[in-house]
Amino acid sequence: MRVSRTWVALAGAVLALPVAFLSADYSTRAADHLDPPTRTDKDVQGAHPDVPADIADVFAWYTADSIVVILTFAGPQPNTMAPFYDRDVLYTINISNAGARTDPEIQIRFRFGFDGQSPGVQFTGIPGTTGPITGPVQTVLTQGNVKAIAGIFQDPFFFDLLGFRETRSTGTLAIRNTRDFFRDQNDTSVVIEMPRSAVLNNNQPLDIWATTARFGGNL
Repeated sequence: MRVSRTWVALAGAVLALPVAFLSADYSTRAADHLDPPTRTDKDVQGAHPDVPADIADVFAWYTADSIVVILTFAGPQPNTMAPFYDRDVLYTINISNAGARTDPEIQIRFRFGFDGQSPGVQFTGIPGTTGPITGPVQTVLTQGNVKAIAGIFQDPFFFDLLGFRETRSTGTLAIRNTRDFFRDQNDTSVVIEMPRSAVLNNNQPLDIWATTARFGGNL
């Protein structure tokens, strides 16, 4: 099984700040935003990229009472393309709250399914819940103080990739703030908000990463 993985480290010492921090004590590995879908292949020749299983980004931050985690995959794609809801891919958000990068103490899993032609999603293992959360995509699903949504969202990045490449090639700054490569691009994404009290282990930092696995065969 090929594992797609992106790390985010949140330091316990900065819990009161409602912004995202990378712990200075840990290195952080992250995918380039444009890596998908070429990094995950269904065969050894690499001729069939597995777009739904390819992770792009993992983001995490604190609010006053919650921890928010975002996983994006299968993107960026033109907003004219159909979404990638694949029932045979298992997505896992792993959280280690033991103060070291070990096996995860918390694993949040989700899969997509279909009721006729209507896509839905099921989440299991979210801290603060007593059972699965199931419902349609593009809908905020709630259980207690937990909120979760899966669906297609506009890519949040603003970047002049053309200007960046021209700058790198010529040595002359050519980046424009009026030119956005990611305009009209979408990501398939999952957003989960859960109580901090259900996730934290005293003042230990959190390590958060994501993996995918395909049923019926290796990635």
